[in-house]
Amino acid sequence: MAPFVAGKDGKPLDGNPFKYPRVRKAVSLALDRDAIVSRIMEGQAEPAGQLLPDFFPGTSKRLLPPKQDLAAARKLLADAGYPNGFAVTLRSPNNRYINDEKVAQAVAQFLNRAGIETKLEAMPSSVFFSRAGKLEFSFFLAGWGAETGETSSPLRALIGSFNAQTGMGQANRGRFSDAGVDALILTAMTNIDDTKRNLMLAAASDKAIGELQAIVPVHYEVSSWGLAKGLAYTGQADQYTYAFEVRPAK
Repeated sequence: MAPFVAGKDGKPLDGNPFKYPRVRKAVSLALDRDAIVSRIMEGQAEPAGQLLPDFFPGTSKRLLPPKQDLAAARKLLADAGYPNGFAVTLRSPNNRYINDEKVAQAVAQFLNRAGIETKLEAMPSSVFFSRAGKLEFSFFLAGWGAETGETSSPLRALIGSFNAQTGMGQANRGRFSDAGVDALILTAMTNIDDTKRNLMLAAASDKAIGELQAIVPVHYEVSSWGLAKGLAYTGQADQYTYAFEVRPAK
């Protein structure tokens, strides 16, 4: 069973709708990522179709950001056995990511239009991550920073099957699990040939997101730096700012 998921009449469902890829794909197709980027993020973001933008190593060239298609989302819900949708509570931090609560509000509105009755509960990040770590949520909005600069980090942490011994799935709070995806991730992580490794990571993304919709990417934040006149800094994808890298502007 899934906590905080029910029929629209408030009665418990027989199972967890999020176990079905069609339902997860319906969630993805319900979202208007372009609207989130332009209106909420004021252009300081990019629509996402996978875990990292496709210019990073190990990403797929096939996973483009889906365009909103409410009719297709409703059909997927019906095909999955939920022609009338269902009700769910979306959890989100309200002080961790840029406009996190506003983005979550938009997600809830889009899902309501697709037939998934969605309520939002936003909370301070200290409360959110503590509860998420205890697997209290069925549906939540969060982010991830890939400090390795390629896709093995989010694939291993967010999508790999949870395994305390191997360290796989340490942030997989939805407990998605697929043996084929795990095999691709683990094989890639032990391959020292960059080309083969990146192809395996891309294949893992294609299967995990393109085929199974393990998670629903929404957008990539665009980081901005402000400096005093006469100074320059080359921004980093991990969003860290190092004072020793600030230099005089040319």
